[in-house]
Amino acid sequence: MAIVTIVLAARCGYFAGFAPAALAGGAPQLEEIELPPGFEIDVYARDVPGARSMTSGPDGVLFVGSRGEGRVYAVVDRDGDRRADEVKVIARGLDSPNGVAWRDGSLYVAEISRVIRFDDLAGRLDDPPEPVVVNDSFPSETHHGWKFIAFGPDDMLYVPVGAPCNVCDPEDERFASIMRMRLDGTGLEVFAHGVRNTVGFDFHPETGVLWFTDNGRDWLGDDRPPDELNRAPRPGMHFGFPYCHGRDNRDPEHRGPSCDETTPPVVELEPHVAALGMRFYVGSRFPRRYRGGIFVAEHGSWNRTDPIGYRVMFVPVEDGRAGPARVFARGWLSGTVAWGRPVDVEVLDDGSLLVSDDKAGMIYRIRYTGGEAEPGG
Repeated sequence: MAIVTIVLAARCGYFAGFAPAALAGGAPQLEEIELPPGFEIDVYARDVPGARSMTSGPDGVLFVGSRGEGRVYAVVDRDGDRRADEVKVIARGLDSPNGVAWRDGSLYVAEISRVIRFDDLAGRLDDPPEPVVVNDSFPSETHHGWKFIAFGPDDMLYVPVGAPCNVCDPEDERFASIMRMRLDGTGLEVFAHGVRNTVGFDFHPETGVLWFTDNGRDWLGDDRPPDELNRAPRPGMHFGFPYCHGRDNRDPEHRGPSCDETTPPVVELEPHVAALGMRFYVGSRFPRRYRGGIFVAEHGSWNRTDPIGYRVMFVPVEDGRAGPARVFARGWLSGTVAWGRPVDVEVLDDGSLLVSDDKAGMIYRIRYTGGEAEPGG
């Protein structure tokens, strides 16, 4: 029975028939969110069930993916007051359409085994076109099969393929990787190896280098291995999985290259926090100390004795060096009960920060109201 329970837990993200205390329900309590002085948080959009990855489209439209809901949303701010006026469902019945990316009038959506595209969508939110299949050659395994996608400065679409397991060494090199392809779906190739499961990445606004989060394996105890923030300045790099986790955690089940032979993370995050969406802060409204740094959404632990995560972290970056990570927003976890789970972050053109929450089905907006930052502050 114990083995069956562990397998089901790994497949489902929690113990079958048992929801950990941290995942138990609760009403949204925005007044509990703690932020640095000068920051405020408000609701940007309600009624976005399962809100996951986000991408900004034209004319105040935010596109939002989901997982189990199978929907893609268009969250519309018509009057520019930085609060959604309407949430439209532009696609239903899709297979974990977590990833969304906007380019040249088209919305790209990542399902488990394919990437599709909705052309000329901005003017047809009430009557969306039928999607075009861009590439349907990705693995169909659902374990870590949901995808975050984003366009790189090389005009390639980056698409990860998670490991089909908690920890394993699959023969298919597509697993545990980040892949990329041209806009028309051709030229699909592996860009980075040894990546267990990334559900968030971004490209440095000046250098164009890919940075990404990665979730550590389970069942090595409460305090290891760490989640990771990684940097991939060139193709072909190997980031350790399944042989090495974090900087120096050798896997007890898989022998292979040593940690000295693979690429370590630039920042070790806390274990089991489920670091997902991340963005470089490219706005100018937050104080200077935040500019060029990274905001990371931590979905929260499901398999730790004392739950952690359920927050937004900030990682300073200067001259290509990062860290350490520090808490920017917390309060979705109260004791051992969470009423919300941050998934992704997105910087709006006014410099405010959006945070999606797939548990509460909401999107929040964090803005700075503290006046001009002090020099260097």
